[in-house]
Amino acid sequence: FYWMSVQTIRNVFSVETGYRLSDDQIVNHFPNHYELTRKDLMVKNIKRYRKELEKEGSPLAEKDENGKYLYLDFVPVTYMLPADYNLFVEEFRKSPSSTWIMKPCGKAQGKGIFLINKLSQIKKWSRDSKTSSFVTQSTKEAYVISLYINNPLLIGGRKFDLRLYVLVSTYRPLRCYMYKLGFCRFCTVKYTPSTSELDNMFVHLTNVAIQKHGEDYNHIHGGKWTVSNLRLYLESTRGKEVTSKLFDEIHWIIVQSLKAVAPVMNNDKHCFECYGYDIIIDDKLKPWLIEVNASPSLTSSTANDRILKYNLINDTLNIAVPNGEIPDCKWNKSPPKEVLGNYEILYDEELAQGDGADRELRSRQGQSQGPKGGRSRDSGRTVLTTW
Repeated sequence: FYWMSVQTIRNVFSVETGYRLSDDQIVNHFPNHYELTRKDLMVKNIKRYRKELEKEGSPLAEKDENGKYLYLDFVPVTYMLPADYNLFVEEFRKSPSSTWIMKPCGKAQGKGIFLINKLSQIKKWSRDSKTSSFVTQSTKEAYVISLYINNPLLIGGRKFDLRLYVLVSTYRPLRCYMYKLGFCRFCTVKYTPSTSELDNMFVHLTNVAIQKHGEDYNHIHGGKWTVSNLRLYLESTRGKEVTSKLFDEIHWIIVQSLKAVAPVMNNDKHCFECYGYDIIIDDKLKPWLIEVNASPSLTSSTANDRILKYNLINDTLNIAVPNGEIPDCKWNKSPPKEVLGNYEILYDEELAQGDGADRELRSRQGQSQGPKGGRSRDSGRTVLTTW
């Protein structure tokens, strides 16, 4: 059993070294996990997935009168730079007062991220990056630029995001588990959409790697809340029904993002992966998928953190290598409920395609009416009924 870094996995599965894993070897990444965990590839795969569903005439790809996806609009408008520069400019000019966030495709922990609200800032960036990055398209300098969600849900005046852990044991058929003990990461400085604060990352970026340097950072709770606390807070301020709908939509987004990459993922039977999902909720309680991390931080910044990460690793290993037996990559990876710990099954494609799904879909349609009492949002989700 090898818990690999993202670099190591690249070497193990590279064409040059070309290791062959034996049946009793298990590793914690899929060979091309970056299809989901690189910011540019994730967006590319989700866009492709939408187009394919549209071609098939799937009800999931339904659009409203403005041509916006009703169910699949969960990633902020995003362009790759430098490749999509002209498309971005066109979009920017439609709403010149908007703010955009630029991120390097392959970095983590908030490194290299900045916000812009003028085209001149991008031109300056392209000059400053000293590479003629608008000419050479080296992956090193690839950035994504996304419409900044400037109406985040605030709690105590502060912006936060959700870090959720999702374990995938196989992509084909897709089987994934949701960890119940996710958490919210808060900024240390109150949020303001004011453009004068665009450079203040303590206002905009929730990454602990950044916030821990702020003078208001609290080392005891680390600016974190558990997901269950968030849920209680939302139920008491917004009501139970909309809170349940929000969490249902978050689960839906996660499953759709995994389905989007499943066809291109190298589904090696020796592999499993625990992803760190970053979700932002806006003030209309709409969740947005910001990015997916291939090696979410397992170091702890607080006592609670330590307990959470300990349990996360323990529960992950119990599913990946059940009963502490010698691993065998041929075993059917659906462990009994009692070993799941704090994980719950989020989606099981085999089960979903069985006849149980039809029954469950009918019961779901019966009970859940859409927000306006009209057609339920769930009615288009034929197989997504197993969480």
